[in-house]
Amino acid sequence: MTSPVPAPTPPKALTIAGSDSGGGAGIQADLKTFAAHGVYGSSALTAITAQNTLAVTAVHNIPIDVIAAQIDAVMEDIGADAVKTGMLSSSEIVNTVALAVQRHGIEHLVVDPVMVAKSGDRLLQEDAVQAVINQLLPLAYVVTPNIPEAEVLAGVAVHNEHEMIDAAKRIAERGPRIVIVKGGHLSGPPIDIAFDGSTVSYFETPRVNTTATHGTGCTFSSAIAANLARGLRVQDAIEQAKQYLYRSLLNAFEIGGGHSPVHHFHQMWSPRDVEHPAGK
Repeated sequence: MTSPVPAPTPPKALTIAGSDSGGGAGIQADLKTFAAHGVYGSSALTAITAQNTLAVTAVHNIPIDVIAAQIDAVMEDIGADAVKTGMLSSSEIVNTVALAVQRHGIEHLVVDPVMVAKSGDRLLQEDAVQAVINQLLPLAYVVTPNIPEAEVLAGVAVHNEHEMIDAAKRIAERGPRIVIVKGGHLSGPPIDIAFDGSTVSYFETPRVNTTATHGTGCTFSSAIAANLARGLRVQDAIEQAKQYLYRSLLNAFEIGGGHSPVHHFHQMWSPRDVEHPAGK
């Protein structure tokens, strides 16, 4: 009888976010993204949403003591090489997560300041916005707002590349090491800019003409976290995450009647493989 040879421990990442019952965003998208990058994913739920590709129909926030207990349970046993936050819908939840980040000395923290679902439903209460600015951004290694989120965090309007850079610099004053303002809401190629306190970098892919955009923000930020967990330099982590999201959009398939999710496992299988298996 032979004994199995223990496999080396893979990189580890933790997502602290809400659950999307439709499977396209939130912790479901994060865990799929981690897995697609060869990273072991763990999770701490902050909220349960009743959600599909059309709308968010209900939200139930998890009690803050349970949120803290989930994070502590993961960090005290499994650990994480990078942590990503998503939906933190109240100031109490933001405060709980910020305290946990400090308690466990988490350095590679990627903050996706989720405010509105793709369907347009608001996911962040008003009181939580200031809590994110005051408590979470100073702890962030990377923060990844889209244009509307950057406008809220920076307190300025954003209509063009120059204003994206201005917003990034204003957000950087709140404390995060790297600010990425995503340009997908502007016309033309979806150019993202990253500001590290002194230098502006640009990340660009062709625009994909698709409605399969559910979970793009979650996927991008969790891909950055996965790449950081794998030990990549932050510029490489961002560039590879951008390319991963582009291919996930390019290979997306139709699910539901609204905004379909991106294809997180496009490198491993396609709908054609499932519909027409080899040799059939």
